[in-house]
Amino acid sequence: MDIRKVKKLIELLEQSNINELEINEGDESVRISRGGSAVTYTAAPAPAPAPVAAAPTPAAAAPVEAAPESEKIEGHAVKSPMVGTFYASPAPGSPAFVSVGQTVAAGDVICIIEAMKMMNQIEADKSGTIGAILVEDGEAVEFDQPIVTIV
Repeated sequence: MDIRKVKKLIELLEQSNINELEINEGDESVRISRGGSAVTYTAAPAPAPAPVAAAPTPAAAAPVEAAPESEKIEGHAVKSPMVGTFYASPAPGSPAFVSVGQTVAAGDVICIIEAMKMMNQIEADKSGTIGAILVEDGEAVEFDQPIVTIV
């Protein structure tokens, strides 16, 4: 992996509120995290850990707590396909691509997500009416984070 890519990933991490980022490209992987941890670079796939039988711990309850949060979203959630910065309009001062209550068709651009200095148009994956915009303009988004609902 090119060192310039690693530097751009570090910049992306610094500009967002993300604490950890892991990228896999073929047999290479890079993991960058905040909080005193160093950048880890692996040129070969890591061996799979051996299965370990363990008793359930209280930490296993954490994913259960996250489930009700996703149930609050009504309608079809359009999720971010990447980590980046959400933009509701094509340029500062321009009108937003979509607003709550607006009808959209599958393939209509609903927002832009900037990732590594690239502007990626995100399209509606189904037709309907915009029920909610779940992210503020300029806010960092994570992979698979719901950004808009379509009802």
